Amino acid sequence: MADVPRSSSVSKLQWNGLKIAAILIAAILALPILVVLINVVIADGEVWGHLYQTVLAEYISNSLLLMLGVGIGVLVIGIPCAWLTSMCDFPGRSFLSWALLLPMAMPAYIIAYTYTGVLDFAGPVQTFIRELTGWRYGEYWFFEIRSLGGAIVMLTLVLYPYVYLMSRAAFLEQSENTLEVSRTLGYSGRRMFFSLALPLARPAIVTGLTLALMETLADYGTVQYFSVNTFTTGILRTFYGFGDVSAASQLAGVLLMFVAMLILLERYSRHRIRYHSSGLKKASNRRMVLKGGMGFNSMLFLSIAHSRWLFYTGECFGILGDV
Repeated sequence: MADVPRSSSVSKLQWNGLKIAAILIAAILALPILVVLINVVIADGEVWGHLYQTVLAEYISNSLLLMLGVGIGVLVIGIPCAWLTSMCDFPGRSFLSWALLLPMAMPAYIIAYTYTGVLDFAGPVQTFIRELTGWRYGEYWFFEIRSLGGAIVMLTLVLYPYVYLMSRAAFLEQSENTLEVSRTLGYSGRRMFFSLALPLARPAIVTGLTLALMETLADYGTVQYFSVNTFTTGILRTFYGFGDVSAASQLAGVLLMFVAMLILLERYSRHRIRYHSSGLKKASNRRMVLKGGMGFNSMLFLSIAHSRWLFYTGECFGILGDV
């Protein structure tokens, strides 16, 4: 009987050790945020006043538009890809289900360099158009890749796997019984997706979207290369240009507010929402077979999404080979 209090005291010491270690790790990780908040409180307002009167509105508007565009883009690409690879069966599905994750391995600024070299005025695409039509500069319209729209496209092509991965996991976990009931009630595939599967997967989709938007706010290389003024470019410009750590910290503090809003949005989307499907048959055990035109169109859509990664990977190797 004497061993009981001894074992409980040992476990209590171990538990206290784990708590202390967790607190130390959390303190180390929170240190940069604390430094930013302290500098926001004690900062001199002279440089901040100059930023407020000149560029702060541009930083906010560009960051919001960038988040809006990337958010729409990753949803438009990520959700259909997740649904097709998890709930449907067509030629090439097994390969494309993991190949669609490959863009996460490529930094956004590398894609920006590649597509700029291909789509810029001196690139092969516009050169071919001018040689084919005889048009000169200013006589035709072409998408300006080094712009806010171009940055949205580049970041979308890299960050959609966040939504794809989370959405696919949610679709795979959905119960086959639930979907079967919807079929017996006369739901078409489209209605089943929008009225049942998509709402059930909403918490996972919002989580993936939140991660993608956080990456968008933190990106520097792409927006700097495309000359788009956002908070990240403004922070470095203030730090190195003005040499003012306090003003840079104040900009970082505003950026942290955006991040906090995203976290609150993600938590609010899961407010009082709980879905449980343990012990039930997974819907992925009975995939919808797409034949004919539907199967071909699905394979074509996913192949286009994946072929972009092969394209800019090959282009990067070509650039490295020329060095």
